[in-house]
Amino acid sequence: MAVMIKPGHLLLLAGLLGGCVSDRVVLLPSPDGAETALVVRDASGERVLDRPYAATHTQALAASFDFRASPDYIEKRYAAVLQGMPRMPVSHVLYFETGGDRLTPASLAELPALRQQVASWQASEIMVIGHTDRVGSPTTNDALSVRRAATVRDLLIGEGIPVEKLEVAGRGEREPLVPTADEVDEPRNRRVEISVR
Repeated sequence: MAVMIKPGHLLLLAGLLGGCVSDRVVLLPSPDGAETALVVRDASGERVLDRPYAATHTQALAASFDFRASPDYIEKRYAAVLQGMPRMPVSHVLYFETGGDRLTPASLAELPALRQQVASWQASEIMVIGHTDRVGSPTTNDALSVRRAATVRDLLIGEGIPVEKLEVAGRGEREPLVPTADEVDEPRNRRVEISVR
């Protein structure tokens, strides 16, 4: 049996190796280029896989061995597995004009490309989270952040994205992209984050 571990799926390892006679574990590169590592423990000891395509072959009745896989090897041997793996979430950020729920012209222009990307995913969920800067009261900003998220949701529905794929939430001024003092007008905090997964 072969086991491929992708960053973010590390908890899968212990359960899968526990009941198997022979396993291969391959650390795939992170889509965003971030460094990752994986510790593999079995009866023969502990090994650290800390580079893309680092791999180990564990065997219950024989000595385990480490090897380095290649992208071609992975693609050929595990093509069906790779095709069945879920895509990594993709995030988009759209920005708003001061004090309201109107997108900046640059952000409005990004909607067709976002719709096209979502349409290319067979099954997707879209989380739309609204944010504000620190101008105004927390109560007012909570309501404004939900309104911004609802505005983007409605625009995405207008672009043909099914309503059942969309979830909306507002965070008000609690999660600034750029930390500021109270009553500071920071354009990068007036945003909606869209996570497609």
